[in-house]
Amino acid sequence: MSRTIAILGGTGPEGLGLANRLARAGERIVIGSRDAQRAQDAATKLREAIGASAQIEGAGNAPAAAQCEIAILTVPFNGMAGLLKELKPVWKPGTVVIDTTVPLAAAIGGAPSKMLGVWQGSAAEAARELLPKEVSLAAAFHNLGASLLEGNAAVECDVLVCGDDEKAKQIASELAQKIPGVRAINGGKLENARIVESITALLIGINIRHKVHSAGIRFSGLPL
Repeated sequence: MSRTIAILGGTGPEGLGLANRLARAGERIVIGSRDAQRAQDAATKLREAIGASAQIEGAGNAPAAAQCEIAILTVPFNGMAGLLKELKPVWKPGTVVIDTTVPLAAAIGGAPSKMLGVWQGSAAEAARELLPKEVSLAAAFHNLGASLLEGNAAVECDVLVCGDDEKAKQIASELAQKIPGVRAINGGKLENARIVESITALLIGINIRHKVHSAGIRFSGLPL
């Protein structure tokens, strides 16, 4: 494929998991990080794990964002605003950003199963304010835990996709469904991301109580 997908903040568990799954699906991936060498090392390890056909590189966050058509934001909530302000001059018009950020209290030393209040309503709505108007945004992948994204086994989970830009939502849905077993569901407007983000905190609590790492969500009554 000719397009490039940047995974920004991609050396964390969620970013590496998405890089793994999308590279296995044939996408060209650039892992972005504050530390370019760390990103390059992570890319090397993933190529070794997936095989020689994997198209994965590593770079700093800004060079990764500058070269991509699609960017997936996988930084902790407390790093999101700073990163988006840093990247504001480098975005290409027409870039699609997919935000996975969840404002968990763990970002400031609190419990991982609790949410922080966000003035804009959600992390995704805060991201929208920080992105240039020429860059479109969708919110997705919040409820896919990093452990589910390891390897290449099928994932029994739905992904809710929210946004006010239909093209961005379509691209996010297409990428979600490249992960075996995943079904993308239209979650409506971007403001609904505040509900979807909060489900992550609920799932973390369920995982803790049941001593598992794989709790996800499935919606019944919908066509396959």
